[in-house]
Amino acid sequence: MRPNTGHGADEPGWGPLARYIIAATLARTSDGGAVVAIVLMVNTSGGSGWLAGALGACVTAPHLLGPFVARSLDTARDSRTVIATASLAHGTTLAAAVLLYPVTHPLVPAALLIVSGLFGPLLTGGISSRLPALAGPSQRRQRRAQGWDVATYGISGTIGPTLVAAVSAWASPATAALTLAAGCYVAAAVIRFLPYAPPPGAAANVPRPLRTLTGILASGPLRRTLYLTVTVAFSVAALPVTAVSSTHTLGVSPAAAGVLTAAYGLGNLAGSAGVMIRPSRADADQLTTRLAAIVAATLLLITLTPSFALAVTAYAAAGIANAYFFAATLAARNEYAPDNSRGQIFVWVGALKITAGSAGTAAAGALISTSLLLPLLLATALTLASTALSLTERRHSRRRHT
Repeated sequence: MRPNTGHGADEPGWGPLARYIIAATLARTSDGGAVVAIVLMVNTSGGSGWLAGALGACVTAPHLLGPFVARSLDTARDSRTVIATASLAHGTTLAAAVLLYPVTHPLVPAALLIVSGLFGPLLTGGISSRLPALAGPSQRRQRRAQGWDVATYGISGTIGPTLVAAVSAWASPATAALTLAAGCYVAAAVIRFLPYAPPPGAAANVPRPLRTLTGILASGPLRRTLYLTVTVAFSVAALPVTAVSSTHTLGVSPAAAGVLTAAYGLGNLAGSAGVMIRPSRADADQLTTRLAAIVAATLLLITLTPSFALAVTAYAAAGIANAYFFAATLAARNEYAPDNSRGQIFVWVGALKITAGSAGTAAAGALISTSLLLPLLLATALTLASTALSLTERRHSRRRHT
């Protein structure tokens, strides 16, 4: 399949991209901070840890169902309306769940949070699917814009939990959750001011969700992008768990785990800045494989660091590598996705990535009691295995076409 390099004839200025960054950051901050707000709300009200975890899962688990509501991105006359509506729905159901929690049975907020979580993928992969049309046809401009997109994920992943913690301390977790919901309303308004992009074709030509997934698996570049994305997401999800557990062996207090996770986050932002400043011109399919291998190398480096200072450096390196990798996967999704299913493909990969990240955190938590190094060694092995599979696949494909 020949890569796409974008749509549209006009090169947009800074204004549309700035609006995109604001909308994406606000929407993703709400999506990322909601779980923390819900868990804090339940805990501070005297609820059990089991209930807190269950309600938190009601927000994250429905992300896997996101692809089944994403077809509207490729069929709607104006996909801005779809994403703005999703942002409004996410914020409204989150706010309703928070307000009703003290006065109703937990099943009521649970149902509302499931609906809220169902719209989450449209605020992650769905918004990202708008970027190619906004950035213009130049590959360099698109890849620079993808660096900004990676930055919005990094910023929102940091701001969301921090905002929730700050507002919870100042007022209450419920107020923090309502603040996140308000951000969704602002994001919806800003999304409506993004440039209009016509639908890719007739709705009848847009494949159904499962057929889209089949198309991903049938396309070599998209299939490799999918399993590399899933494997890397599973692997790096072990880092927060490892950071907490490794402080004892590194001779520092448990609170220093925050420094390690902050180093990873700052590295991620530095990596996204690097993509913006000097976007790669390499083939996106090959680039994802190379960068997955580099991510694996940084994970192995973390397991080998003998001191806290070196661990901080290694975590920062992992953040940088993962930012470059994520930007490359965005490029691959755009450049190899058919026009009539681009939105669904972005959401499919994003939803499976989030699911893999949750599984990776759970697996690391289960394995860390066995051995401190086991989660990261397993993560490194899985990432290297998927990298080797990608290389083998591509080599076999070349031989078949020569």
